[in-house]
Amino acid sequence: DWHHVSNLKFWQEPIARQYNVRSIPATFLLDENGTIIDKNLRGQALQTKMASLFD
Repeated sequence: DWHHVSNLKFWQEPIARQYNVRSIPATFLLDENGTIIDKNLRGQALQTKMASLFD
């Protein structure tokens, strides 16, 4: 699943604060425990990382 989070609290959003989001868009790839395994990947870099995780 691909989750998008917003409750329109902007920088006061608890999840934004938890993950130290300072710009939009910001992307975080989390493992099953919620640990950040990579961040701010886009395009081919994101595809490559996802492929490595699911191979």
